[in-house]
Order: sequence, then structure tokens, then C-alpha cells
Amino acid sequence: MTLFWELSGSLLAAFGIVCIAWAALGRLLLPGCCPVRAVVAGTGSGEGLEQTVKGLLWLRSAGLWRGVVVIEDRGLDGAGRMLAQTLARQDGVEIT
Repeated sequence: MTLFWELSGSLLAAFGIVCIAWAALGRLLLPGCCPVRAVVAGTGSGEGLEQTVKGLLWLRSAGLWRGVVVIEDRGLDGAGRMLAQTLARQDGVEIT
């Protein structure tokens, strides 16, 4: 029975060390204190614009990215411009 507890304790300690190393490595790979601007080019009717912006906002809400999403108008038509304006109502999204 002692062997079971020793093995369980060793595995739990090894798992804890791996979790701490994983968190430290993730912290090193994240951008520092300065926010990053993600520029998303919008063209035509804005195909893929909503998915891209919502994906970046999800990363920010999960704490994996800090920054502002900028939608750059590169020839958006009426529907695309309306979509960009709707997305810009969210916190952290701008249109240029």
C-alpha cells in the first residue's frame, strides 16, 4: 500500500511541475504590457470579417491576447460597411 501512495504522490508532483512549466512558458509567449493592434482588412461584402473579429475578441476574453482590433476599409460595399459598423460597436473594435 505504501508503494501505491509513493507512486501517486510522485505522479501528482510531476504533473504539478509540468503545469507550472506550461503556465510559465505561456506567459513568456504572450505579449507583454504593451497592447497589440490587429488590423483586419475588409473588402467587398466583408466575407470572413465577422469570424475573424469574433475570433480575436474570443482570444482577448480568454486572456490569450491583449489589444485592439482595427477593421481597415479596403473597398467595403454597403453590406460590408454595415457589418463593420456593427462589429465596431463592441468594446475594443475600431474602423479606419
